[in-house]
Amino acid sequence: MKQLLLDIKPASPPTLLNYIAGRNAEALASLNAAARNAAQSKFIYLWGEAGSGKSHLLSACKAIGMRVLDDVHLLNNDAQIDLFNTYNQLKETGGTLITAGRYAPTQMGLRDDLATRLAWGLVYQLQPLNDAEKALALQNHAAERGIRLPTEVVDYCLRYLKRDLSTLMATLDALDEWSLTTKKPVTVPMLRQLLQFPLNL
Repeated sequence: MKQLLLDIKPASPPTLLNYIAGRNAEALASLNAAARNAAQSKFIYLWGEAGSGKSHLLSACKAIGMRVLDDVHLLNNDAQIDLFNTYNQLKETGGTLITAGRYAPTQMGLRDDLATRLAWGLVYQLQPLNDAEKALALQNHAAERGIRLPTEVVDYCLRYLKRDLSTLMATLDALDEWSLTTKKPVTVPMLRQLLQFPLNL
């Protein structure tokens, strides 16, 4: 069993297609438009609490060649000046820039000129998935893998596991592998047994 858990395939890399939008559909649509060079603005700023999907979206954008910068709220003064200059250069050349931080542009104590630039583009506060959206994400992931996933297994995951989506997906993948190995259906008792092993989730 422990070897089985070590053999679990890594999760698919983040893409704009496999991002579960939930209440962030407008932000996702704007990023897709930017990827096609058809966005209302070539500058998009994303903000929100941990677990709201910023890292997923930035990784997805970077993977398709878009310029991105995360953790704007942590930039020192020199780095803020560099970003301000980069913004102006990209504006002149028609480039695209996707940035993200923990808070809204004017609430991070940034230089006024940089905060103003970030606020000029499209600004989206990303919302974490609620339980219903997480349940839907798990069911969609299960369907892609051909797993019959009982509702009670989803409910158990949301009640007793870490609530971030990566943990939930990794648990589901482990359940699928164990189900295939034992040739038994996915059930709550199987999940309870799985959780007795150190999954490092």
